[in-house]
Amino acid sequence: MTIRNVRDHGQRYRPRMSCLKKMEAVVLEMQDPKTGVKSQTQRLVITTIPHAITGEDIVEWIANRFKIDAAEARAMGTMMVAFGYIYPLQDHKRLILKPDTSLYRFQTPYFWPAQQWPVEDTDYAIYLAKRNIRKKGLLELHEQEQYNNLHKWMNHKWDFIVMQAKEQYRAGKERKKPDRVVFDCQERAYWVVHRPPPGTISGMDCGLERMVDPNQEEIIFTQQCIMRPRVKSSVSIGALVKYTTTYKQHDPFLYPCLPSNPWLTDDVTYWHLNMPNVENPTKMRVERWTFSFGELLSDPRGRADFRLFLKKEFSGENLAFWEACEDLKWGAAATMQEKAQQIYKTFLARGAPRWINIDGKTMEITVKGLSHPHRYVLDAAQTHIYMLMKKDSYGRYLKSPVFKETQKKAVAPEAHKFSEAQLEQNAKKRRPSLSPIILRQQEEEQKAKLAASGPVDITQVMSKLAQKKATEPEQKT
Repeated sequence: MTIRNVRDHGQRYRPRMSCLKKMEAVVLEMQDPKTGVKSQTQRLVITTIPHAITGEDIVEWIANRFKIDAAEARAMGTMMVAFGYIYPLQDHKRLILKPDTSLYRFQTPYFWPAQQWPVEDTDYAIYLAKRNIRKKGLLELHEQEQYNNLHKWMNHKWDFIVMQAKEQYRAGKERKKPDRVVFDCQERAYWVVHRPPPGTISGMDCGLERMVDPNQEEIIFTQQCIMRPRVKSSVSIGALVKYTTTYKQHDPFLYPCLPSNPWLTDDVTYWHLNMPNVENPTKMRVERWTFSFGELLSDPRGRADFRLFLKKEFSGENLAFWEACEDLKWGAAATMQEKAQQIYKTFLARGAPRWINIDGKTMEITVKGLSHPHRYVLDAAQTHIYMLMKKDSYGRYLKSPVFKETQKKAVAPEAHKFSEAQLEQNAKKRRPSLSPIILRQQEEEQKAKLAASGPVDITQVMSKLAQKKATEPEQKT
């Protein structure tokens, strides 16, 4: 495979270089002949593959080495497969680690991601042309589509690509069959990692390319912090005192809960008054909205009140855009690309139904990032809108009739007065809850006893178990 030694100056590898180096150290340790994962010659169809390892051996080794359970070990092994340090010999389409007898091999260091080889279209075209020769035109659907696109785009040098593919195919046929199979699996695993099939999340996908090394940025930031003049201790202590004084009444460790602490009194009024979307919030809750704009947005009820204010000012699209960006950050990875495109069409595109006003530089960064969408692709635009709302809309909201009306309707609960006898009685009623494991064991023992006693009516058994489960919550506090 033809790969030129050219450094990639993008964001593709550098932010995770530390992670890759740690992963490589683990892989090297796994290949140790004495303490590593045991490997042996395995038969694959009619070919004998040397130094093959099984998925269950990999999971067992990782679990023993790092003292973790099998699920965590499997997740760590899957990460190694996704980054191409271990490749499957059977199921090449799914880069996951199966904890069974599926066969894997360690990838040669030449193909490790930390080598930072640029993934060029010419190399991929040669690989597809070589597979097309070997398979006699029977490529997979996505490979055939990529092959056609590359043929159309690189038509001016397609003769060179085909010639290189034929030479590599001829050289491969001269190898022994086990070596040929191993190299084919290695090469296929490399391209599945770097050119994954549609709908597959690539482990190499890391967002926009940068012309500046983020590690160098961190060094510069640290040097600037060292050179920055230090704040006087009196000023910093004064800031801590101010913060404590502001939040004192809102800290359950420093101030009692109103109307009462539900954990002590068994009265759930406090929880009902502070539900996320309660109609009339408490005065203390409304007071927190005045502390900072972040406090207002972190409260669902406060955000709803702020949304009503923005709607009256015909600028509700700003908050809607901010919420959509938060949903993109914390949503499922499978819907990430679709959500990013939908946000662009709704808020950023020309003639968008809820168009937001951001500067040209931020728009340029955002549009460029949307060509390779990721969770934080809209960070620049979201920060711009956040600061716009904080500096402009937030101050006017605190002076608006909407906030004053909410403040007027806010509830000020009075403290509940429970006698010592009532609190003592509540404490006596509380019982520690049984562990779910113990409950499951008791249920299994009950089923075993019923099964051993002979034929029984299954309807009666299920009825008794249902009654038992119904009575258990009443004993819990």
